[in-house]
Amino acid sequence: MEKKILYGGVFPLYKEDGSFLIPTFWGIASYLFQKRALKKRDIPVRTKALVSYLRKEKVDVVLAEYGTTGAMVAEACKLADVPLVIHFHGADAHHHSTINEYQDWYRRAFQYASTIIGVSNDMINSLQRLGAPREKLVLNPYGINTERFAPAHENTNRSNSFLFVGRFVSKKSPQTTIKAFYEVLKRSPEARLIMAGGGPLLEESKTLTQELGIADKVNFPGVLPSDEISQLLKQSCCFVQHSVTPPDGDMEGTPNTILEAAAAALPVVSTRHAGIKEAVIEGKTGYLVDEYDTTGMAEKMVAILSSPEQAAEMGREGRKHIMQNYTLSDRIARLNAILEEAIAKKHNHS
Repeated sequence: MEKKILYGGVFPLYKEDGSFLIPTFWGIASYLFQKRALKKRDIPVRTKALVSYLRKEKVDVVLAEYGTTGAMVAEACKLADVPLVIHFHGADAHHHSTINEYQDWYRRAFQYASTIIGVSNDMINSLQRLGAPREKLVLNPYGINTERFAPAHENTNRSNSFLFVGRFVSKKSPQTTIKAFYEVLKRSPEARLIMAGGGPLLEESKTLTQELGIADKVNFPGVLPSDEISQLLKQSCCFVQHSVTPPDGDMEGTPNTILEAAAAALPVVSTRHAGIKEAVIEGKTGYLVDEYDTTGMAEKMVAILSSPEQAAEMGREGRKHIMQNYTLSDRIARLNAILEEAIAKKHNHS
């Protein structure tokens, strides 16, 4: 299938060569005025330009990454008679203010879309509550490169270092992980915690380690490239992430970092949250605790340190689980099949 890619933000505005979809100066000026001055979302000149592009390029199907994008391109796809597949990822399905802003747009997009993809069963249920028809909903979680993220060796005792990788944001609750690690140190003072990544809660997290008197036990290396993350996974005993649902409703989809850790044969200690419940088989590939259960998380982290043989077995089972359900090639193949099905469905109804 030949693929045409549109570049842009919430609503595609550019062709693949970087030029505007809107063909004239006055059209662009009209668009910018309506968007910036009038704060409009439904801008006919923009929709008309996309319709023209889809027809001219004879696009077979549109894959809209993120529900917000799908909501904004649905009308153009309908007018151009092009099938639409909408791929939701996380906040677009859960974040309260996003849902409130786009709810009416979502309903119209759901009516037209051929398929609506969610990355976890929790997300599928949320989308159905938002009005997505159950028969259009398809589960297709993320896939990861299982060669890049692979076990280091069969040694059952890698280190005493726990690893977190991700953005320092409310839904990942890095402070809860730090508080749990503080409890771990009371029983296992040799333990260490590495927290890689950046974000708005990074400085607050650093301050917390100082207030707890454990700053020398926690390392914050910042944002790292994937090859360095792969090395850290090979040098750690366990991956930890305390994902929660904050007051704004934002939730995870299926965190890639947890999939990568499991692919590297690391046991995972995390929460019963969104797609994590499917990525981690509780008691077999890691441990899950309730959201904000600091004591429970600490106990499971201590259990990992106390039984390296069992931790290694969990890691091996985690690797198997990823190979069976989350390989990048399988997930891409499923996505391609979904797109092909959308095209075939359209032709069958023509």
